[in-house]
Amino acid sequence: MKKLFDEFKTFAFKGNVLDMAVGVIIGGAFGAIVSSLINDVLMPLIGKLITVDFSQWFVALDGNKYASVEAATEAGAAVLNFGSFVSAIIYFLLVALCIFFVVKAVNTARKKAEDLKKKEEVAPAKAPRLCPFCFSEIHDDATRCPHCTSELPKE
Repeated sequence: MKKLFDEFKTFAFKGNVLDMAVGVIIGGAFGAIVSSLINDVLMPLIGKLITVDFSQWFVALDGNKYASVEAATEAGAAVLNFGSFVSAIIYFLLVALCIFFVVKAVNTARKKAEDLKKKEEVAPAKAPRLCPFCFSEIHDDATRCPHCTSELPKE
């Protein structure tokens, strides 16, 4: 039993399992933000643009006509509520669109950060030219060493 507990402890406290747990928690919080954006911001705007109430798109399978889904359900009729399905598809597309824009923004920010980091990296300085006689540093275009006055070989 102790061996089983030790194996579980090793598994549960590995870095990747904890990272996954943090990801799930943050994902849940992010899901709440996206749901609020869709339900509280986008859906009312879509409702104003498209004056269609998908929730009332249904077919009562008993063949009768009902004023609403609720009335058909109260009457005990089996209801094919395809309006809810259409709403779910629209909701899914909006969630996918929101996540796409968030991922696109994060990728753009990462690329800018990487580009800035690359710009900050300075190219290594060229090794200075040294006089072959006194080993002092000399200018690249010099023909005589300013320190020992030796004639420099052409390179």
